[in-house]
Amino acid sequence: MRVLAIWSIKGGVGKTAAAVNLGSLAASSGLRTLLWDLDPQGAASFYFRVRARVKGGGRAVLRRSVDLRTLVRATDGENLDLLPSDFSYGRLDLELDGRKQPVDRIALKLAPLAAEYDWALLDCPPSVSLTSEAVLRASDALLVPVVPTTLAVRGLEQVRAFARSVGNERLVTLPFLSMVDRRKRLHREIAEASTDPGEGFLRAAIPSASIVERMGVERRPVVESAPRSEAARSFAALWGEVRERVVPRRR
Repeated sequence: MRVLAIWSIKGGVGKTAAAVNLGSLAASSGLRTLLWDLDPQGAASFYFRVRARVKGGGRAVLRRSVDLRTLVRATDGENLDLLPSDFSYGRLDLELDGRKQPVDRIALKLAPLAAEYDWALLDCPPSVSLTSEAVLRASDALLVPVVPTTLAVRGLEQVRAFARSVGNERLVTLPFLSMVDRRKRLHREIAEASTDPGEGFLRAAIPSASIVERMGVERRPVVESAPRSEAARSFAALWGEVRERVVPRRR
């Protein structure tokens, strides 16, 4: 099972939009896919029309005796399941901190799902925390949405530094440009600079588009509601690159 974390230290950068659309694309290609909504805001759960509630909350999710498969919910999409958010995930750091080997707990919980799914996508809250560390320890790759602004690019370096510090030698960090508005000069300049191989950006860039914002109204991924749109094509290109680059760890 390939485990992909979608995370940034900044909110509002298109993280959940990427998670939801990539999850849909993975499932539609025939891959058994699980999307774990770890963000207490529950946006991914909302998009898939699943109630953002887990029986027992974050405490139950982390308990060794609880099989995550009992908490998984089906979505309307074939091959795509969702592990819903819960508001108590906002206290997940405290729950982790009270357990043995807290940074390995997410990996421990995901391990039994390896026979059930080909891909697990983890939509993470925008914070630097013990939860973030545990997620990155469990992941094969980290997908980082970067809005093309100076501070966002600077934030990417902080993300990369944190990713290097978690002790997962096989973790690959994959930044991509998100919410790109090519009418803005700075966006165009940063987008051009990102094509330098030394910057490490994926080639696909997600545009700033009203069709993406309407996901909250449609409650469907863009790749389903508007498959011919520029945004949908961009998500498809992003998925193609991710699928090519992410290699599962031998556990």
